[in-house]
Amino acid sequence: MAIRRRWGIAASVALSALAAGAATASATTPPTSGGATAGTAAASTQECTPNADQPLKGKSVNIFSSIRAPEDELLAKAWSCFETQTGITIQHEGSGSFEADLKVRVEGGNAPDLAFIPQPGLVATMAKTGKLVALDSLKDSTLAADGQDWVDLGTVDGKFYGPPFGANTKSWVWYSPAKFKEKGYEVPQTWDDMIKLSDKIVADGGKPWCVAAGSGDATGWPLTDWLEDAVLRFEGKDVYDQWVKHEIPFNDPKIADALDKVGAIVKNDSYVYNGVQSIPSTTFQDGGLPILDGSCYMYRMASFYGNQWPEGTTKGPDAQVNAFYLPEAKAGDPKPMLGGGEIIGAFNDKPETVAVATFLASKDWGNARMALGNYFTPNKQTDATLLKDPLEQTFQKALTGADIFRFDGSDLMPSAVGAGTEWKELVNWVLGESTKDALDKIEASWPK
Repeated sequence: MAIRRRWGIAASVALSALAAGAATASATTPPTSGGATAGTAAASTQECTPNADQPLKGKSVNIFSSIRAPEDELLAKAWSCFETQTGITIQHEGSGSFEADLKVRVEGGNAPDLAFIPQPGLVATMAKTGKLVALDSLKDSTLAADGQDWVDLGTVDGKFYGPPFGANTKSWVWYSPAKFKEKGYEVPQTWDDMIKLSDKIVADGGKPWCVAAGSGDATGWPLTDWLEDAVLRFEGKDVYDQWVKHEIPFNDPKIADALDKVGAIVKNDSYVYNGVQSIPSTTFQDGGLPILDGSCYMYRMASFYGNQWPEGTTKGPDAQVNAFYLPEAKAGDPKPMLGGGEIIGAFNDKPETVAVATFLASKDWGNARMALGNYFTPNKQTDATLLKDPLEQTFQKALTGADIFRFDGSDLMPSAVGAGTEWKELVNWVLGESTKDALDKIEASWPK
């Protein structure tokens, strides 16, 4: 499940080899369609003046998304310079039931000009039914800025429908640097190192892992993230892609092997704080808190978990909590990053619509929004130093430096599976159901 950055990310992320490999390439921003120029739009306080040429002055573009207060105010600040320079007015509306509302509007002939769509599956559905228009003019610039993985996410039946708007990442393990130092523990560099560390903690009388899957009606989704990360690490990106597209069955032996790798951790009572039976009833929000008093030492959870620590908790390499990259299977393997994000979808190809989409896909937009904090983008042409928090800089560099980025698999699958039987059966599995039975039941639920 792609729990989005709407939660806010006060994440503190350890500077790892993933971040160190971040790309630093720069390139010129592609020209805005319709003759309008995106401009620099660097920060909300920048003094902006209208462009000499404003062919789209007086036009307006409405955007629909899941972004609401207070973050929507940051959007308005970040694109205000663009509005001044081009004369285009951007009108934004956020909804707490975005996906359902978007479908109603589109079917009712009241589609927005643009939408920030967090589900590639919804992009594909709307593209195939002719609701979205292609933005092929942005394909090459998206490839240069964001990479092939993001081009693929926005491509349907050979046509490019949209670049990314923003992104979040999930492949992290939260821990206490102070507790690690006290015990002489080191951040693991491979999955085997992580298992050895877990065994060492058990031998020392501790519980290495906090694990939680509780989330109301969505209970079970944290276990899907565990599985997706394991598939990427042990089976590779090609198998991952085949799996989420159902080109191989959900119960393929490779997927069973990855789930068993996860089970060696989360189904091990010696490893899990409060025991395996507590996992479904412990909310993911509360799940990592025992790290603070040393009741457990590690909690695999996405970057947005930084917002769940009690007020006043310090974060960083020498603070109360930090996070390290969930290590690859063995040293030297490509470093995959699991995450989510939004795709910019266009419902018409009016010059002003394409002009705004082009700006929102550019480094100028990314820089303007990052300067206001708490925003991350896969655009490698942006300047991470504009993020005022050094730890946010590290997080941004980790995102752009990933060898492989893959979107949350459960959000790519049919909802009856990814947000249905997979959640349910992985809960049953963690409580004792066999790997075979759980995966067989999920596979049987795949729409025919």
